[in-house]
Amino acid sequence: MTVMDEALHSKDVARSARSGGPKYPEFPGCHPVRISRSEIKTWEGRIEFWDADTEIAMVCEPTTWYHEVPAQRLVRLAGLIAAVRGAQIEAAGASDLLLRNARREWWRIMQPDQMLFLDQQQAEPEGLAVEVGLDRLPDVVLEVDNTTDVRRGKLGLYEAWGFPEVWVEVPEHPAPSRPASLRSGLTIHLASEGGFRQAEVSRAFPGWTAAEIHTALNEPAMSAQTVAALRRVGRAMGEAEGAGPEDDLFLREERAEARTQAKTEMLQANVQEVLESRGWSVTAAIRRQLSQPDLDPAAAIQAALSCRSEEDFLLRIRAARQ
Repeated sequence: MTVMDEALHSKDVARSARSGGPKYPEFPGCHPVRISRSEIKTWEGRIEFWDADTEIAMVCEPTTWYHEVPAQRLVRLAGLIAAVRGAQIEAAGASDLLLRNARREWWRIMQPDQMLFLDQQQAEPEGLAVEVGLDRLPDVVLEVDNTTDVRRGKLGLYEAWGFPEVWVEVPEHPAPSRPASLRSGLTIHLASEGGFRQAEVSRAFPGWTAAEIHTALNEPAMSAQTVAALRRVGRAMGEAEGAGPEDDLFLREERAEARTQAKTEMLQANVQEVLESRGWSVTAAIRRQLSQPDLDPAAAIQAALSCRSEEDFLLRIRAARQ
């Protein structure tokens, strides 16, 4: 048993004792399923929590559209921030989060709804699960409460296990069985010396507010306000790391293509202005030649100024491109 294992184990047990509640955390909205120690290592289904002492897993089924969509939207939003930032963000979904006991055996497992690693190169765990006390923990964990309530158990485990930032999202569209105590919105829980504290702004994504995140996770089509927030956060992260949109290969290619298109459109407008000033129209044949990527702008302008006919203009352009 390592010093880290002992500290985590003791902190987890102490948290349960301080709560004055049951030995194990509560998982409202879930039902127990027995999964043995031997079965858990090859179990492929979704679980909220598994405990080796009881060999009981807490399972929340079925998973609904309104539960799953926010977690998937977060991946898309993080990808856009990453592009503007200039560095990839890794999303690991509901991968296992594993805590071992004093004998280094699998003791407890949780699965989040989504987790994000800001440093893609350091995200991959040593084994099949993200092991608490060994692997790098995700920078952000998302839990979606619709029929569940992580505040009554799971959130306390994230705190005891040392997770830096947990977002709890209650979607705008409620399930019929949603508890009346749950109100739509997103809360950010940040690790601090005294345990988790609620915050209005993310630490991992500087400047991204809880209200902005909640809106982005719930709107069916991305709004201008969300786009502005994603760009703002991505640029702030990139500037802090000395990176930016040009460091993202996909975005760099898109921006290069946009610049080329803008130059082509400007050239077409300039040539059209010259030809029309001479009393000529810009035909479809001329437009096709002006859209060629290897066209020399200076040669095109010179041809427009000195040509004697449309045919002469096209001959000069073709000669300039050879």
